[in-house]
This record gives sequence, C-alpha cells and structure tokens, in this order.
Amino acid sequence: MPILPNPKHEAFAQALAKGASAAEAYERAGYKPSRSAASRLSTNVNIEARVAELVERISEKAEWTAADRLASLKTIHDAQAKADPRVAIAAIAEANKMQGSHAPAKTEVSEPGGWEQAEDKTWRQRLRGEKS
Repeated sequence: MPILPNPKHEAFAQALAKGASAAEAYERAGYKPSRSAASRLSTNVNIEARVAELVERISEKAEWTAADRLASLKTIHDAQAKADPRVAIAAIAEANKMQGSHAPAKTEVSEPGGWEQAEDKTWRQRLRGEKS
C-alpha cells in the first residue's frame, strides 16, 4: 500500500505503527485531542492496512539483531583464523566497532605544518606584544 494521500492520516498510521496509543497518535498527527475521534480513525480500513504494512516493514528490518551480526562475525573469524588472518582481524575490528570498544579515528584538518605555523604565529605575537 502506498503512502496515504492525507498527510495527517499517514502521520497517524506511522505513530500507531511505532507503538503509540490511538489518542497519542491522533495528537502527534496534528489533530486536537479527542479519544473518541482517535478511536474512530484507528478503525479506518485504509489506516489499518497502512499500519499493518508499516509494522511488517519494521519487523523485517529488526530481524537481524546485533547479536546475530556478532555471531556471524565470530563465525567468519573462526573459519578464517588460520586460512586468512587478515579476514579474521577484520572481523574482530568490525565486532569492536559494533560494541563501541575502538578508538575513534583522529584526523588533522589543516595544511602540512599547519600546527607549527599556528604555534609560531602565536609565539611571534606574544614576543611582539601583539593581540591574538
């Protein structure tokens, strides 16, 4: 089913698919609070179909959990440890990234010698009594 033509109905359906109550979804969609109107709208055939489709998409994306990905990386590591150590090390690196146990990459964004030139300028300014 394509996106609903009424933007408020689409926002309502998306909020329902994400787990909001009908009343919450109704308000998030931009309507004035009304539990009875929210309940009525939630039984609309088009909205029910759209919510079902969105929930199915969400569940498909969540099928492969982080634990599944880590288990897969471990399998790759174990299979390649002796045959191709580079692949095994890459699997370990990916697992470390997933679990947040790696140092972020540090890159310098300046021209070669940029730091030295900046330090030299600062010292020159100090020696001459110039303001930064």
